[in-house]
Amino acid sequence: MVEKILVVEDEVSLRETLAYNLERQGYEVEAVGDGTVALEAARRIQPDLIVLDIMLPGLDGFDVTRILRKEMNLPILMLTAKDEEIDRVLGLELGADDYMTKPFSMREFLARVKAVLRRVRLIREEADTQAPPVADMLEFGDLEIDQSRHEVRLKDEALALKPKEYDLLLFFARHRGQVLSRSLILERVWGWDFSGGTRTVDVHVRWLRSKIEPDSSNPVRIVTVRGAGYRFEG
Repeated sequence: MVEKILVVEDEVSLRETLAYNLERQGYEVEAVGDGTVALEAARRIQPDLIVLDIMLPGLDGFDVTRILRKEMNLPILMLTAKDEEIDRVLGLELGADDYMTKPFSMREFLARVKAVLRRVRLIREEADTQAPPVADMLEFGDLEIDQSRHEVRLKDEALALKPKEYDLLLFFARHRGQVLSRSLILERVWGWDFSGGTRTVDVHVRWLRSKIEPDSSNPVRIVTVRGAGYRFEG
């Protein structure tokens, strides 16, 4: 099946260049120039990947990501002319899967696209071939992870977790009691080809602790193992 990619870029020459090169790689491409149209296109074509510029007229890339993450789960590769860490962190916090700073080479761009799509395919294939769990619900006292509904509840209250926070918690939960290094977490949750550093893991652990720990300054569920990584106690 041909994979569909939605390119959202307001700079006409770059938008056309990206679309042309993606089509040459065999992808089905739709290219648009502003955030509002991007939302309409994403809902209509249900793409396998969105290449999304941050600086857009109308709704910017952050707004588009925020809205789409409430409606669907699909990979997003963000583009920006800025090289500021705050943009990278905000983009990742909202649920972007990868991040590229302009200018970039077309070879690197195509490699990133291929890597993100490959990672998504592997995750889906693993989910399809994995033996059904004894129970869809993982329970750790008052913390419950409902895998079938993609939901997390604490004391019977649903938690609003961002996509990567959920993925991270689920990875921890499936490896309860094991010491997990930052590099392993980064590889398994974000993918081996993710361009960000291990600080990304620390940032997301901090956000996750603020939502599931009784006292995030003294965590008992996600414990730091000095010099080694993290261990999930449940």
